[in-house]
Amino acid sequence: MPDRFTARLRRHVRTPRQKFVATAVTASVVLGFGTYGFTRLTTPENRSCAEGVARPLDSAECIGVNGSGHDFGEADLKDVAESIRAENASLKAGEYVTVAVLLPLTSTDSGMRVKVLHEVQGAYAYQRRANQESNGQRPTIRLVLANTGQGNAHWRTVVDRLVAMADGPDRLRAVSGIATSSGEMREAVAALTHAKVAVVGTTITADDIANGPGRKPFPGLARVSPTNSDEARALANFGRVDAAKALLVQDTRSGDHYVDTLKAAFAQSLKQAPLEPQEFTSAPDSTQEGTTANTFVNITHLICDTRTETVFFAGRHTQLRQFINALGDRGCVDRAFTVLTGDEGSYLGADEKLDRKALKKKVTVRYAALAHPDAWQPAPGRQIPRTGGSPQAYADFLADIAKAAPKDRPVPLSDGQAIIAYDAMATAVHAIRQATPEGVAYPSKEDVGTQWPQVKGSLRVQGASGWICLDNYGNPYNKAVPIVELAQDGSPRFVQTAWPEGRPPTSTCLPPKKG
Repeated sequence: MPDRFTARLRRHVRTPRQKFVATAVTASVVLGFGTYGFTRLTTPENRSCAEGVARPLDSAECIGVNGSGHDFGEADLKDVAESIRAENASLKAGEYVTVAVLLPLTSTDSGMRVKVLHEVQGAYAYQRRANQESNGQRPTIRLVLANTGQGNAHWRTVVDRLVAMADGPDRLRAVSGIATSSGEMREAVAALTHAKVAVVGTTITADDIANGPGRKPFPGLARVSPTNSDEARALANFGRVDAAKALLVQDTRSGDHYVDTLKAAFAQSLKQAPLEPQEFTSAPDSTQEGTTANTFVNITHLICDTRTETVFFAGRHTQLRQFINALGDRGCVDRAFTVLTGDEGSYLGADEKLDRKALKKKVTVRYAALAHPDAWQPAPGRQIPRTGGSPQAYADFLADIAKAAPKDRPVPLSDGQAIIAYDAMATAVHAIRQATPEGVAYPSKEDVGTQWPQVKGSLRVQGASGWICLDNYGNPYNKAVPIVELAQDGSPRFVQTAWPEGRPPTSTCLPPKKG
């Protein structure tokens, strides 16, 4: 009988036949049950969302360009994305060019999400008019949505794709949208225009995302919204503000082109103001609450120590809302204050965090809107300017936006976003068709952006927001600026139209020579 040590050794030492059987069993286990894991390790993850759209490695957002009905995971965009798909599918090959709407479609900021939806709806409304109700003019227009992601973080990926589409069979001939005056959008506009792709900005108002005398950093850029300087001039002309009783409250965070140029424009209007500006510093992402609410409590105390009656606010909408809320809780409740600001005020009406009670405590909030549904609609006691816009152009827009939206879900118009996006598409289509030579199906990409200096006089665009008469640098001349006031329930109430030049343009709408 072998001793116990020998028996134990036999249990651990395998014969060649035993080794073969053990290897075969192990292999069968791996092949039978481990194939899925092995495949996952060796096969690249499919990060595609739709045609032309994918999730970057560092993001869960669907980034890219699509015109075949993809909603980028945003339920609110589903209906309009499907309408765009259907319109695009109806176009004949070889007869269309493409226009992209470049926006942060997957933004998590509630105000931006509303803005984005309304801009896409406005753009689609004009695409439909251009294709179906323009007396057969050509080329027809294919519309695509281009998502730069939260904070426009993925603008480079999308811009590279758009540039490639301009040189390929998509025949991209213009990019609209460009909804924020941010550093990312400034770089995106520079990259597109230097690739000779025409750009029509909707709501960019920063003075330094523009061309001007002696400088053309963005060749081929046009805008349908007034600059911050023009907004400030229009506010000043409207308000007849006493600078001795005015104060500037401004954000010190640099790099935000909207804020930087707005505070410079306000400072220019307040040269005679006796006091230095009151300052705050917003979070790196201005849509975040940060700690500025605490700062505004202190600022309102200081305002009560002054003779101030009018406050010019240079900041984004989150901080504007915090400031108004703080002003509602000020100590000097017996005194009345008027807050004047730029077009970021248009977000306030839909901001659920706005304390509406503050508006009942002698706090008046007025802002320079980019568009408003009452500006060109006749009403009892309201005088419509004879130049600078027309009720008929606005009536055409109303008909188009009604046809473009589901009957049970009309597009809200009070924030002006659908109106201004409609006008931007109208301007893009105008330039595309003006640049198309007779007998040719579509223009070269280089020729579209050269049309802007001719968009004036009798060749102006009859915008729903007012006449779009561009100067030689692609900027709107003396564009109508609706002054809007927040009613006590937070709803926007049209006050009157103001003008950067102090009065409406002449009937010719020809910009004067600039020095």
